[in-house]
Amino acid sequence: MPVTLRSGVRQGAMLSLVFGAVLLGGAMTGAWSEPPASALPTSSDVLDGQTLTGAALSRQQAEQLLAGGGDRWAAYYSPEAYTDLTQGRYDGVGLSVRRASDGVTTVAQVTPAGPAEQAGIVVGERLLRIDGAPADRLPVTEVVAGLRGAAGSTVALALRGTGGEERELTLRRAELVARDVTVDHPAPGVVRIAVHGFTAGVAGQVKAAARGASGVLLDLRGNSGGLVDEAAATAALFLDGGPVGSYLEHGERRELTAGPGGDTATPLVVLVDGGTMSAAELLAGALQDRSRAVLVGSRTFGKGTVQQPSRLADGAVLELTVGRYFTPAGRSPDGTGLTPDVPRPPGATPADTVRLAGTVLSGLGRR
Repeated sequence: MPVTLRSGVRQGAMLSLVFGAVLLGGAMTGAWSEPPASALPTSSDVLDGQTLTGAALSRQQAEQLLAGGGDRWAAYYSPEAYTDLTQGRYDGVGLSVRRASDGVTTVAQVTPAGPAEQAGIVVGERLLRIDGAPADRLPVTEVVAGLRGAAGSTVALALRGTGGEERELTLRRAELVARDVTVDHPAPGVVRIAVHGFTAGVAGQVKAAARGASGVLLDLRGNSGGLVDEAAATAALFLDGGPVGSYLEHGERRELTAGPGGDTATPLVVLVDGGTMSAAELLAGALQDRSRAVLVGSRTFGKGTVQQPSRLADGAVLELTVGRYFTPAGRSPDGTGLTPDVPRPPGATPADTVRLAGTVLSGLGRR
């Protein structure tokens, strides 16, 4: 299946590959400490002795396939849910969390005007329990599922504030719009562009934010992936042609390349952490291999597999793993992640890491 660098996904159009689900809806992953088990590529999927493509499956067959557990990254979406996912809409509480190496789960981001902010939740608070279950003991997928849910439904959270006080809140989930690109200016002429997920239009937002800057901090911490065309197009903004990466689809290698004319002059630092996954790892690895950027932070998550969405007969979408992807130098981050060029010191806070990245950027000079 060819990959095209498109601006979005449309109903009825060819679906682009997805390098990992974008974990929206109140739980974009942060610095998750546990590395994933390797997800092996599949050349076909067999159900009841028959080899089937996604488009040939009914909803019941798709659910049966997922229940088999052979593909840990497989997912099923209703037509509405897939459109919302790729366009950056979701139901949740507007809360992103980060898990430290000691297992502590803390609030990393709070969506403006979302239920979490309206309840007074702030960055830095520790998330203790979700509907009574200890948050620190839940795997990533269950934290995501616990904070997400249908708009109008409720979830009970227990938190410990930065002063040590504990409180319990019941939040009503709402339909929210993800802010996948946020921008600030930590120093004169320097722009920090935080990309939280690769949904439709992200590359264009990054291009606009970087325009005129004398130095760029591209912050991919907690970015769980998304649309490959948007990640590749974002890489192309900082490359003058050449390879972005490649992936194996049913054993056949397909290349991702950048068009000519990207910005190769502006100093660039990429921030990464244990929540940098999938398409975000592809982007970071491309810029690192091409000696276009310095990576600062901690080892990335390590998800190097590709999911191909197939439209089912009823308009729903089934994502199945079809292969692995590789950086321009032929590295696969699957199970190992990417090692930053400049590691953050032990115990460094997210703000400390931004300051470290700024120091590295200043050493690269200014355009």
